[in-house]
Amino acid sequence: MSDVVDPRKLVAEIVGTFALIFIGAGSIIASGQDIVAVALAHGLAIALLVSALGHISGALFNPALTLGLWVTRRMDTPTTIAYIIAQLIGAVLGALALVVLFPDTLRDNVALGTPVLGGVTFAQGVGIEIILTAFLMLAVFGTALDKRGPSIGGFGIGLVLTMDILAGGRFTGAAMNPARAFGPALMDSTWDDHLVYWIGPIVGAVAAALLYHYVFSDAQAEADAEAAPA
Repeated sequence: MSDVVDPRKLVAEIVGTFALIFIGAGSIIASGQDIVAVALAHGLAIALLVSALGHISGALFNPALTLGLWVTRRMDTPTTIAYIIAQLIGAVLGALALVVLFPDTLRDNVALGTPVLGGVTFAQGVGIEIILTAFLMLAVFGTALDKRGPSIGGFGIGLVLTMDILAGGRFTGAAMNPARAFGPALMDSTWDDHLVYWIGPIVGAVAAALLYHYVFSDAQAEADAEAAPA
């Protein structure tokens, strides 16, 4: 990638992360933490946004996934930094929209949809987020990056988000995304165990990215795909 990042890509990352926070955290506020509703809202949002914006920016919307691409040399350092800043901006704007538009009586009951630990320790929370995010990173590689995989848009990635929230939402909120935790936490000043949502997702995404890159990927197939005419 060039050292000059295409601003359209950054706008796409802002819009996508905004939507994830507004729909995802918004579903927690609107449903009263109904786990099925929350899982479906997050999964549908990601499925549609990845399909709509993937061809523009890659539709990461997640600093942990962005770092996964960086450690496997699919993204250079300036682009990685720019993407992460854009994602955090989108998350803050999404949370701000919830503060402005949603009733405060509902928002206050769920801390603006900020993910928090439920009945698990800090270490257990980190472990859960590592595993959940690793599945998400594998889905990104297997269905979006690897040309040998099925071309199903954001559907597979959205399904992973849904299944992860159904499994881990009760215990950590199943953020799998530092931006998903950061935006609402900043707007609601809810920082309890916040590092869980940076350490777990980053470790999980990086580990899964390295696994796919060094064990599952086909270097020749990637080279052929890059050499093929657009």
